[in-house]
Amino acid sequence: MQFMAADSDEHTLQDTQRGSLRRLVPRGTQDACLVHIYPSGPDMGRRYPLGGRVVTLGRGEACDVRIPDQSVSRAHARIDCALEGYDLADLQSTNGTFVNDQPVATHRLNDGDYVRVGNCIYRFLAGGNVEADYHEEIYRLTIMDALTETHNKRSLFQFLDHELARSERHQRPLALVMFDIDHFKALNDRLGHLAGDATLRELAGAVRTHVRKVDLFARYGGEEFALVLPETTREGAAACAEQVRALIANHPFQFEGETYQVTVSLGVAATVGDATLTPATFIAQADANLYKAKNAGRNRVVG
Repeated sequence: MQFMAADSDEHTLQDTQRGSLRRLVPRGTQDACLVHIYPSGPDMGRRYPLGGRVVTLGRGEACDVRIPDQSVSRAHARIDCALEGYDLADLQSTNGTFVNDQPVATHRLNDGDYVRVGNCIYRFLAGGNVEADYHEEIYRLTIMDALTETHNKRSLFQFLDHELARSERHQRPLALVMFDIDHFKALNDRLGHLAGDATLRELAGAVRTHVRKVDLFARYGGEEFALVLPETTREGAAACAEQVRALIANHPFQFEGETYQVTVSLGVAATVGDATLTPATFIAQADANLYKAKNAGRNRVVG
């Protein structure tokens, strides 16, 4: 099923750790805004004030929030200021409008909602102090990957730097698991890039439920993820990696009514206070084992 480009002309303009509390939009608020949180690039963090007016989102040049992406319809969605908040309406777009990963026709927006239009994700802010919430969101974008709600590469390196120093100082075990999705390009080619993004989000959500509070789960880049396991031996990390492998292999992924299977290949690295290790060399060790897993047939753990 190849995902279609959004070229619908049926409507004209006249016609982004997600568990945060969501508050009903206060009556009469004028400070609500959308914040672009995905994909990264020059628009990341850009704020679109709503200000009690009708705001249109789409690919068309007359849209208030213009999204030059073929996955977005010319007039894709609209936000209306209602008596007690803001209502989002899909304009019969080709690829749909989503709030918190659920397709919607109309939806009363709550503070903190994630709005997805095509490949772009926005955070809706309308709390008691939108300015403070906005700056908190910008900080969150510096350490989190907006698509998967995991830590990002920068956060991963900072955490590894701290944990490697602690491992050396106290001669304590530390392990790292690197893994990525097998045949991810083929999945994108078959189902489309929106399905690829949905797969990354769903995989991250499944793994996140099995991560300890002391661990760090991060998106390293593309379809590759990292799991940092303090106080964990090589054997313990290999067992954890096998649990992740089985979890993903047995998980029924779904997109646009189609169910499909996904597998991952995993590489493990471990240390007990090696003073020569840096975050980059530690990752390289785990990556080397990941590629051994790929070369050995995929859907397996090496390390």
